[in-house]
Amino acid sequence: MRAVVQDIYGGPERLRIADLPVPEPGTGQVRLKVSACAVNLSDWEYLTGNPFYARMVGGLFRPKQPVLGSDIVGLVDALGEGVTGIGLGQRVTGDFVMTRGGFAEYVCVPADHAVTVPEALSDVIAACLPQAGGIAVAGTEGLNAGTRLLINGAGGGSGTMALQLAKAAGAHVTVVDNAGKVAWLKTLGVDAAMDYGEVDFAGTGACWDRILDMVATRGPGRIARALAPGGRYRAVGGEVGVLLSLVFGGFAYRLAGKSIGMLMVPSGRALTERVLRMAVEGRIAPHLEAVLPLDAVPEALRRTGQGEVRGKLVICP
Repeated sequence: MRAVVQDIYGGPERLRIADLPVPEPGTGQVRLKVSACAVNLSDWEYLTGNPFYARMVGGLFRPKQPVLGSDIVGLVDALGEGVTGIGLGQRVTGDFVMTRGGFAEYVCVPADHAVTVPEALSDVIAACLPQAGGIAVAGTEGLNAGTRLLINGAGGGSGTMALQLAKAAGAHVTVVDNAGKVAWLKTLGVDAAMDYGEVDFAGTGACWDRILDMVATRGPGRIARALAPGGRYRAVGGEVGVLLSLVFGGFAYRLAGKSIGMLMVPSGRALTERVLRMAVEGRIAPHLEAVLPLDAVPEALRRTGQGEVRGKLVICP
């Protein structure tokens, strides 16, 4: 089978197209003939080995899994020992971030994370949903009409779906991203938009009730100045040092009623099923920039890592 292979950590130039043996499913696994696989920022992190937590999971010195790609849609074509409740030919998806392997023609994934794709959803739309949709849902839980929400890094897959959910809840939504996305984001119905190259949201003097930060770069002191009393800040990712400072340094601001920490996303079958159901109901819809072939993975990852993608890119092997 054809696959995009990573031998060492580095940039997109480290990737190559290779012919690999078709994998055999182990106990508790199913093999999928891959129909579509979305590109996520987590793929960029596993490619570069940065932030450091990517190496803690993916291999300290070299990648343990040579094929990236975790939001996979495919047809089940082989069952491992002990698998029940899934049949051959079934179309499934899931957030397989711990096993990856989706940038290939075939992949083996844990059966207990696989979710049946509703007939109403296409392969490429379904591939956009597990990880990015899960972050969006978890990051906007509890929003009410009038809540002032800021989404930093709003122009990617998670951010665009989060702003949909926030606007549907009646929140006042401010978005932050690079200059190439600000005008586009304004067309999505946001209430305010900032170019992070021109404006530091934490230094404007404005305050928000909720802040959802896709890539944290600020410590708790700066974040606290941008939070209203009783406000909550949650970081999705970022450098390990910054995340640790938010987790531990954030305790100092709890007396002021400001909650600062990381977003805990309960990834797994239940959340994926919920996101798929919301997509069928029309409550959440990914912004799909392009559908690309397997050969385009290196450039797709480069653009994702550089923050150039508007919404999502999907690879169809």
